[in-house]
Amino acid sequence: MKQKKPVLFNKIGRDILKKELMKEPFDRVTASFYIYHPIQNPQQFRDELFIAWDKLNVFGRIYIATEGVNAQLSVPEQYWKLFLESMNSFSILKNISIKKAIQDGNSFFKLTIKVREELVAYGVHQDTYNMDLVGNHLTAEEYNQALEKPDTIIVDMRNYYESEIGKFETAIVPDVEISKELLPEVKRILKGKEEEKILLYCTGGIRCEKASSYLMNHGFKNVNQLQGGIIQYAHDIKEKGLKSKFIGKNFVFDERLGERVTDHVIASCHICGTSCDTHTDCKNDACHILFIQCDTCEKELEGCCSEACCEFAKLPIEEQKIRRKDPTQVISRTFFDSRIKPKLNQNI
Repeated sequence: MKQKKPVLFNKIGRDILKKELMKEPFDRVTASFYIYHPIQNPQQFRDELFIAWDKLNVFGRIYIATEGVNAQLSVPEQYWKLFLESMNSFSILKNISIKKAIQDGNSFFKLTIKVREELVAYGVHQDTYNMDLVGNHLTAEEYNQALEKPDTIIVDMRNYYESEIGKFETAIVPDVEISKELLPEVKRILKGKEEEKILLYCTGGIRCEKASSYLMNHGFKNVNQLQGGIIQYAHDIKEKGLKSKFIGKNFVFDERLGERVTDHVIASCHICGTSCDTHTDCKNDACHILFIQCDTCEKELEGCCSEACCEFAKLPIEEQKIRRKDPTQVISRTFFDSRIKPKLNQNI
């Protein structure tokens, strides 16, 4: 009898999966982890993880490369212990640190595991860093103490739209949109500060890990990073009764788009300027730009980023498809950043 091949990909449609998620009669635990460790056969390891975690109804986004693993997951609460046992069954993942989310919620609706060239798409040459030599890891208390010193330099190692809704108050925020721009820009910003104390932070720590190595390889002597990133920091300040020097929300790359750390709202609606820190995805399928929108503008524009997008989204689907084929009719620059969105103001 021919043995049935294991399922290695989820082929059910997005809308169906979301509906199934909403019907689940149990809670889920959102968590994340990363590890830099050589993997000889990323594709084989990827398939083994998918088989193991699909059985436990785990959702999430996991990247695997020859340099290690980066994972954000949603695990059924009743399977959490089995999930940990599964983690420990893989030698590379045994007993590594797993960070639970600051706030739970419907974070993922399917399991996606991909093999990539890099865990973080910095795109820098391997000769520019050495993962055996990384910055000092500081606890929340040590990080707060370092921030009290006037000569300390703190750098946000995330993209600008993440920093827009939450950050350490005195942090330098590089004006970049994609990860490939980040390391060269940070090196440029810090030029001449090679002898000074540098503090780095990011969401969960993985971006700082390679960034700290990159800076040290370029002559920076005192590079430090926030242990476990913003996620671990938020847990630690709460448990230890420390004052949070991070204000606002922690941006996350899942359906939640953010976790509240403090009550501060440091951003504003991209449409009307009202105080707001809620990210949303433009409901126009030809746009899908990520932007900040208040409740009033969300109702007026029906979840779109502009009147033009709102009008386009109301067109019959077949007409939308036809118009998308002509870039002179549907492509332009958005009014609040450089990403592409539809243009409907030229009599199309």
